[in-house]
Amino acid sequence: MLLSAEQLNAFRTVAEEKSFTKAAEKLFRTQPAISQAIQSLEGELGEQLFFRHGRTSVLTQAGNILLEHVEEAFDALERGRHRIDALKELKEGELTITTSDTTAYYILPEALKMFRDKHPGVDVRIHCKPSPVSAEHVLTRESDIGIVTLPIEHPRLAYEELIVREDVVICSPKHELARRKKIVFEDLMDFPLLLLDRGSNTRSFIDRRFGKAGLKPKVAMELGSIEVIKKLVQLDFGVSIVPNIALQDEVAHGKLRAIKVFKKDECRRLGIIYPKRGIFSLAAQIFVKMLKESLDT
Repeated sequence: MLLSAEQLNAFRTVAEEKSFTKAAEKLFRTQPAISQAIQSLEGELGEQLFFRHGRTSVLTQAGNILLEHVEEAFDALERGRHRIDALKELKEGELTITTSDTTAYYILPEALKMFRDKHPGVDVRIHCKPSPVSAEHVLTRESDIGIVTLPIEHPRLAYEELIVREDVVICSPKHELARRKKIVFEDLMDFPLLLLDRGSNTRSFIDRRFGKAGLKPKVAMELGSIEVIKKLVQLDFGVSIVPNIALQDEVAHGKLRAIKVFKKDECRRLGIIYPKRGIFSLAAQIFVKMLKESLDT
């Protein structure tokens, strides 16, 4: 059984007006058209919906039952319309972002605060995952956007570059490399290295670069946290290679030294990934704009 919105609206209006003629006037339809809609509805349901007493039409028992549910349906549709209007104005809704711990900690906070201040009714969710997993989340629509280390190549994903992600060597201020401003990979061969776990994009990137130079570094520790790596490097357990964006406070306060090791054309890029058909979520579109603004300042 398929009941059309036109039939149900005609039925509800006749019930309100208690008149086919008045209902037709209210809906800017002809009286025969309203009568036809009601007859069709009664045929679908197999029940008479109105008693007709002269010019007055009164609901039957079946009509009263139907009206109750029709009112509920139209009320639900109206609430849905209001929610969609609210969504357009971002009074409510959801924004889901997948990115790495490092990006979430060092890149997103300012943009997140801007977004929350302007759109407090939107529920923001952050999933901290490596870049390949972030890409899967975007492909399966678990996330609206991913913020990842490029390149991420997939035929159904598009991307936009945000910033250069420079990786640098870090050491304690007491280390013999601390006074150097720039080194080459061969300079690291005499020191124990503290690196991120295998499987992360950053670790794969570093391993490829050592391999390109034909070098096998002394990896003393493999850890899952840049924060732990930084702390151990401060304590002179060894040296490491980490994203420069994660070092601002430690370098400013003299707790770590950052030394260039990658050439400019070797540096990776941080970017936004989303389905090739575009960013569907209005919340995500606005957040991306705010993120770009925060990175430009």
